[in-house]
Amino acid sequence: MKEENPYIKQFPDLFEGKKLLYVHGFGSSGQSGTVTRLRTVLPNTTVIAPDLPINPAEAMALLRDLCSTEKPDLIIGTSMGGMYTEQLRGFDRICLNPALCIADTMAAHGMTGTQTFQNPRLDGVQQFYVDKAMVKAYREVSEQRFVGLDDADRQRVYGLFGDRDDLVDTFALFAEHYPQATHFHGEHRMDDRSYMHSVVPVMRWIDDRQQKRQRPIVYIGIETLKDAYDKPASSCQKAVRMLIEHYDVFFVGTADATAWLEEYINVPAWQHTIYTPRRDLLYGDYLISRQKEGDTMATLLEFGSDTFKTWEDLIDYFSRLGGQ
Repeated sequence: MKEENPYIKQFPDLFEGKKLLYVHGFGSSGQSGTVTRLRTVLPNTTVIAPDLPINPAEAMALLRDLCSTEKPDLIIGTSMGGMYTEQLRGFDRICLNPALCIADTMAAHGMTGTQTFQNPRLDGVQQFYVDKAMVKAYREVSEQRFVGLDDADRQRVYGLFGDRDDLVDTFALFAEHYPQATHFHGEHRMDDRSYMHSVVPVMRWIDDRQQKRQRPIVYIGIETLKDAYDKPASSCQKAVRMLIEHYDVFFVGTADATAWLEEYINVPAWQHTIYTPRRDLLYGDYLISRQKEGDTMATLLEFGSDTFKTWEDLIDYFSRLGGQ
C-alpha cells in the first residue's frame, strides 16, 4: 500500500481551468519531481513543462514562443529556469532561487564538461557537454536580466529564495529590481514541505488577484502564537496552514516581531503583518486575540477563554464554518 505524503494536498480550485508554464533548472527536464508535484497539487490546471534546449538562446526562443501561443496564467521557474522566467515580460511569474548569474554559478560548481541529465527527457538524451563557448552563451543570455522591466511588470513577479541555498544566492540582485522578494525555509532544490508552505501561498495570492477574489479576513494576534518560552504554541502552525487556504490572514502585534514570524510562520506572514495598538479599528471578519478588545469591527475570538482555550479549539471552530 502506497504511503500517503503528509505534506502534499490537492487544491482543485487553485488555478482551476488555467495554464501554468513550468521552466526547469540546469540539467533537468519537464519530467522533474517539481512538475509531478505541480500536477498533483493542481489537478484542474494545465501544466506545460517543456524539455529546454541546452543552448540558452534556443531555450529562450522556445519559451517566448510558448508564451505567445499558450498565454500561461502563471510562469514558475526554478534556478536556471528562474533566470529565464524573470525575462518573460508581461506575465505573472514566480522565480524560485533564480540563477541570475548562471555563468558564474556554472564555473563555481563544476557545471562544465560532460553533464548527465538529472531527469529523463522525451528525446532520450542522457548526457550533454558544456564548453567555454556554451558558458559564454549562458552569460550573454543571463545579462539580459531586467532589460525592458517597467513598474507594471515589477508587481507581477515574486522571488522566493531558500535560506539554506548553498548553490545560488541572487537575493540582493533580485531585490534591487523587484519589491516582492523574500526567503523561505529550504535549500536550492525544493522539497514537498518547502513547496507547500512557501510556493502555494504565493500562488494563492496571485490566483486571488487574477480572479478579483476577496476572501474573508482573519486577524491573528501574534501573542496567541507564542508559548511561555517564545516558541510556537501547540497547533498554531497547523491552524495557520488551514486558515490561509480559505481566508486572507494577517498577523497583528504592537512590537516588531518580524524575526519571530520569519522563523516560525515564514512566507504566509510576508506582507501580511500589521503593527498597531488599536485592534478595535481593524476592519475584517475575525480577530483572534488574547486580549479583550472591547468593541471591535471583527468578530472577536478570545484566545485562552473557555471557548477558545487552545488552537485546536479554533481549528475545530473554523472547521465547522467550512474552513477545512
